[in-house]
Order: sequence, then C-alpha cells, then structure tokens
Amino acid sequence: MNRTRHAAVTIVAALVLTAGATTSYADGTPSSPPLPGTEATTDPSVKVDGTSPNLKLAEGGTLAAPKVLDIKAIVEDQGGEERRSDTNTNVTFALQAEVLFAMDSAALSSDANDRIQGIAAEIKKQRETSVRVFGFTDNLGTHEHGVILSKERADAVQKALSLSLGPEVTFEIRGYAEDYPISDNATEDGRKKNRRVEVSFTRGSGG
Repeated sequence: MNRTRHAAVTIVAALVLTAGATTSYADGTPSSPPLPGTEATTDPSVKVDGTSPNLKLAEGGTLAAPKVLDIKAIVEDQGGEERRSDTNTNVTFALQAEVLFAMDSAALSSDANDRIQGIAAEIKKQRETSVRVFGFTDNLGTHEHGVILSKERADAVQKALSLSLGPEVTFEIRGYAEDYPISDNATEDGRKKNRRVEVSFTRGSGG
C-alpha cells in the first residue's frame, strides 16, 4: 500500500523451514491460528536407520525430491502501525487497533477507512474471494471481554472491506482476545502491537 506519510519502512526476509501449522513473524512468534491447508505433513520417501551410529540412510533408501523453502517478507511502516507479511502462498496485513479504534471501542475511527481500502485494493489485485479477518487484544482485562472486543473489531473491519469487495468475497471472522501475541505483553509497547486486526488471504492469480 502507498504510505507516503511515512519516511521509512523496515523490510525483513526470513526462511520458513516447514509448512507448519501456524503462520509466524520473522522471529518465529505465531501471529494467528493455522491457515486452511497448512497443516504440517511428513514425507515418507526418506527412510533413516535409527539404529545406525552415523544415522545413515538405510540400504536402498533414497533422498526426497528437493523443495523450495517458503520465503517470508515483512514490511512495516515506520511507526509499526501497519505490517504486511508475504509468503509464496499467503498475504497478511496486521493493523494496530489504535489506528482503527478508540480505546476499548469497536467503532472505526475516521482514519481507518484509507488503510482498510488499501487492503481491499490488494485483495482485488490478487483476485481472491476468501478472506480471513481475525481480531486480537492484549492481556489486560478478562479473557471473556477480550474475545468479545476482538470479534467486534474484526466484524467492523470485515464490514468496511465488504463495501469495496462485494458479495462475491466470503469472510471467516474470529476474535482471539490475547491468544497468539506477536510481542511481550509485559510492556505497553508490546501490548500495543498485540492489539490488532489481521486480514489474510491466499495469494491469487493477480501476482
């Protein structure tokens, strides 16, 4: 997205060593629950003799076909208010709650629309018709309140997205409260990062 008001971005690239059951940021911290179709699998074509002191392949064993590891690129605006994570298969936007909502509110602020419409434009570009919108809070307050608030915030973002995307796009909407933090809840800076709404979708035919 075009963020001309920010003077710099931080770009981080990391290798994801498996097709594991969770998405994660470059430091390995889970950012959201498993995406559909990303459950880890094992390749039975490689047989290892566990009794060998050198762990050599058993007689007749063969190596699996080479694989291209998934590459993750992360772009974050200067203030950390918006973060985009790209892999070979998925795109995820994380927006801090402060740029979308007032404290303890699920009503979108006047500044939220531009950011949400930027995400909608990327979904259109990718020609994707299935979108996940997940809400998260910090660990202050009760878990029950966090679940309600995070779900209401995800609902608000979904409604704003649907105005641009139309009825052909379907949404999965969930609120996870303080689950799946991306930073340390022991500090206010960390809690600020954890209070967020994530919009994710499969990379489509648009590039």
